[in-house]
Amino acid sequence: MDGTAHFSLEDAGDGTERLALSGALLISTIGTLDRDMRGSLGRVSRIDLSGVDEIDTVGAFLACQLSADHDAQIVGASARAQRLLAAIEGAGAHDEHAAPKEAVWERVPLALGYQVFEAREGVAGVVGALGRIMIGFGNLARNPSKFPYRALVAQMEQVGVSALPIIGLMSFLIGVVIAQQGAVQLEQFGAEALTVNLVGRISLRELGVLMTAIMVAGRSGSAFAAQLGTMKLTEESDAMRTIGISPTEVLIIPRILACTFMMLLLGFYASVIAIIGGAVIGQVGLGIPFFTFLTRVQEVVPVHDVWVGLIKAPVFGLIIAMAGCYHGMRVEGNSEEVGKRTTMAVVSAIFAVIVLDAFFAVFFTEIGWG
Repeated sequence: MDGTAHFSLEDAGDGTERLALSGALLISTIGTLDRDMRGSLGRVSRIDLSGVDEIDTVGAFLACQLSADHDAQIVGASARAQRLLAAIEGAGAHDEHAAPKEAVWERVPLALGYQVFEAREGVAGVVGALGRIMIGFGNLARNPSKFPYRALVAQMEQVGVSALPIIGLMSFLIGVVIAQQGAVQLEQFGAEALTVNLVGRISLRELGVLMTAIMVAGRSGSAFAAQLGTMKLTEESDAMRTIGISPTEVLIIPRILACTFMMLLLGFYASVIAIIGGAVIGQVGLGIPFFTFLTRVQEVVPVHDVWVGLIKAPVFGLIIAMAGCYHGMRVEGNSEEVGKRTTMAVVSAIFAVIVLDAFFAVFFTEIGWG
């Protein structure tokens, strides 16, 4: 035995060929044999294995594959080869298997049932998380010395101070876009001077706070979920409980307070920067002096528009922090869950912010702050 596999073709006399395999049909030799045979085979009616000295499962699979492709009969197989061929054929190597699939009238109710069940579990989880947070606030109120001031300051820096550049740039560009597009539309009616009203009111009342909330949700909400999820996955939160430290008081409450408070400042900061962006366009494109634009904003924007933004901002911050912390603490199983929960935190926070913004719009209009 030379440790190689060979093949030869003989005329079978009926317009077909007899393929004779010899040598060692092993995983180490099949590659060369298959490459040599490729393009050489015509119509094969019989596969002769009498010259095969050694054979393994891969060699038996090749013989079965050739037999199936050419509808050929396998002859001359040894007892070992016959056992391997029978095992390969019994395993259904050439059968196509498809996963069983229920009918649509069965799949839809089943999927709906799963969604309802998960929603019930989600509601119970949210209620439980709110209860733990309230208990944590109560414990810290009774023991102020245990309050994690350093963690709060660190989170305020991460959520607020570090976000100033990106939120400032975004708000400035939003103010530029509002002023430019508003001026183009109002110019058709000879009312381009009302661009000041448009920029001032929409920045302070809606877009300044809303866009900041979306940015904070994508930046800080995702960070909360990823950080807490990783700590949950590495059992750091369980270790904290073991030594008598509450993860809710040390990890969650500082993040909630920091996001709620800094969202108030970031929302006002974004509104001011957006108005400055509008004033720049007023100076460049409308001929309105920069400081005249700012003075005019003070005259045309009612004070309650400022209060609308200041009221909405901390509520949005609270929702973002709650979503990030909740989904972060729900991570379990593997690292893939961290990414999944982070995505869910951002999506649910942005969705909740937009829904609440619509509610606030209707509410403030009803009370005369429209």
